[in-house]
Amino acid sequence: MYTSAQQKEIYTQSKAFLTQELTKEDIGNLRDVIKYHEWKYGVESAPVIADYEYDQLYKKLEALEAAYPELIAPDSPTQRVTSDISSDHKTVPHIVPMLSLANSYNGEDLKDFDRQIRKLTGLSEDAEIAYCVEPKFDGGSIALVYENDLLVRAATRGNGVKGEEMTANARTMSSIPLRADFSSLGIHKVELRGEAIIRKEDFDKINDRRSAEGLPLFANPRNAATGGLRTKDPLETKKRGIQAFIFQTGHVVDADGQDRMDVMKNHNHSIDTLGTLGFKVPTVEKKLCNGIEEAIAFCAGWEAKRERYNYEIDGMVVKVNDYALQQQCGSTGHHPRWAIAYKFKAKQATTTLLNVEFQIGKIGSITPVAKVDPVALAGVTVSSISMHNEEFITSKDLRIGDKVVIERAGDVIPYIVKSLEDLRDGNEKKVVFPSQCPSCATDLIKEESEAAWRCINPHCPAQLLQKMAFHVSKDAMDIDGFGRSYVERFLELGWLKDISDVYNLDFTAISQLEGFGKRSAENLQQAIATAKKNPISRLLHSLSIHHLGKKASKIIAEHIGHVLELTEWDVERLIAIKDIGPVVAENVVSFFSADENIELLRRMESYGVNLEQTDEDKPLEIAEDAPLVGKTILFTGKLTQVNRKEAQTLAAELGAKNISAVSSNLDILVVGEKAGSKLKKAEALGTVEIMTEAEFLVLVQE
Repeated sequence: MYTSAQQKEIYTQSKAFLTQELTKEDIGNLRDVIKYHEWKYGVESAPVIADYEYDQLYKKLEALEAAYPELIAPDSPTQRVTSDISSDHKTVPHIVPMLSLANSYNGEDLKDFDRQIRKLTGLSEDAEIAYCVEPKFDGGSIALVYENDLLVRAATRGNGVKGEEMTANARTMSSIPLRADFSSLGIHKVELRGEAIIRKEDFDKINDRRSAEGLPLFANPRNAATGGLRTKDPLETKKRGIQAFIFQTGHVVDADGQDRMDVMKNHNHSIDTLGTLGFKVPTVEKKLCNGIEEAIAFCAGWEAKRERYNYEIDGMVVKVNDYALQQQCGSTGHHPRWAIAYKFKAKQATTTLLNVEFQIGKIGSITPVAKVDPVALAGVTVSSISMHNEEFITSKDLRIGDKVVIERAGDVIPYIVKSLEDLRDGNEKKVVFPSQCPSCATDLIKEESEAAWRCINPHCPAQLLQKMAFHVSKDAMDIDGFGRSYVERFLELGWLKDISDVYNLDFTAISQLEGFGKRSAENLQQAIATAKKNPISRLLHSLSIHHLGKKASKIIAEHIGHVLELTEWDVERLIAIKDIGPVVAENVVSFFSADENIELLRRMESYGVNLEQTDEDKPLEIAEDAPLVGKTILFTGKLTQVNRKEAQTLAAELGAKNISAVSSNLDILVVGEKAGSKLKKAEALGTVEIMTEAEFLVLVQE
């Protein structure tokens, strides 16, 4: 439908329209741009801009058409909803059109919505309006028709007036009842609206399976769900584990053909009623709010916890609860006036890959870092993104100059989802991975079992900086106030040549540095003196031995009286310790076989650093009859009587093993205040013992 050159031009124009003030002369081009993005999203299932960016373009078109109503065209995107109809599928009409939703992005937008509702209904400012608020599921919309209690038809949303018929696929979805007792309510025929979605953990399993079969991976749960709805093989729909949340009753008639929406009373009652009939509905996820302020607070609460939810959601939907008020508000050709979507901060955006830099880690691993045109994403401006390793770049065919889709996983870590190949113009350049260390020019190596290229020069300047920064960090020796900037400055001054020099600094000289002073130097001296007394498990972890993490360091520390005893240990002796594998063992033996490392540790000991086992290093002495011996335990929610670390220590003293996730391996879940998805998952398993914090502490006292 569009050539590569046309797609490139439209993408460039889209970006320009996002930042420019538009005039009525731009209306035609803006309509064409939006139509293209509707096609990419709805038909191709391959959007090239983020949802937020599309929304902004749509709002600009709405504003222009409001200012120049004589220029509204019958085929304008504002006069219909997005189409996902493919000519390969049979289409069927919906009983009632499935409209889109207007969007809001903050509390002020919702207050404007509330004022509009009052204007449309004639309600005064002090009249209370009930709003039902529920998650805006990020999947594929569907319409279900039941007649005489039986499911007779299912269809995708399509263009809102008619959609693709997918009844056979819907029948494979266990969350959609084949029969529902509508006749007990006096209902002969009903059309329901819902969203087909896939649980996050099921999505991961699907991609694991596809990877094992050599198939391309799905980009996200939404794509997997929408594709599963439209597949010609119902078994493929079933295989994807698609579930349907029903969020709306669209049309109700009795045996005489009379409208019977009154049976459902209001929206909230309608959802609850459907739940009793066996449909999957947002029961615990929704709330009936008294007034817009309560609705705003509920939306904000869900934005804060959406990553912990089992399904992808990109916002909340605020609906006037009363059907009579809904009817008074009416609808536009695009959306109902009685409902609005509260969109969360964008998780995805499009930008340009400008360059790739290569960073050296503390063990010499070379990490490519993408430098992108700065873009706002989920509340921050992103300009740098880790590309992990050479394989990541190759598998995604990323090139300098590419337009790329990025997202923030968990609203924290930026990630490149894909490049937009359709927008390439031939000027893009392949990323050339270095064969030598960018810092010291040593030839790089890559072990067969590893994905990263590494510099193995122990005197590499970049590695030295990273090792020292890690050594003083909170995760390692935890020297309070000794940040990376201090490490960089002391290295430049020649005061640090290896990590032993951290414990032999001249604090008089430090006090005379610009920006320090006597008080700062004394605080640093005290912090270093405190760190010298650390348990040897911290010291082992701080040495940056490849693969030796915090847990393995703690395990090894339990078996030695002095760190230098490890000079006499071999691989067999180390792997005889439970949970110490051959890779860790070989790396530890290699480190303690190097004379320069032994000399380094002896210098540290001469400067007062503890190398002997402390009480904190020693293994807990657990009685054979301890109440939790052999049990696994997990704490969730807010604990009010002890903090999480103290609770985990108490559990270990009772013989339990602390783990981090709910699974079939979990024996006990201790629940604090506001426990969320972990509690739900444990309850669903049915095999996990659930305790309150108070019950756990009683067990401790006994």
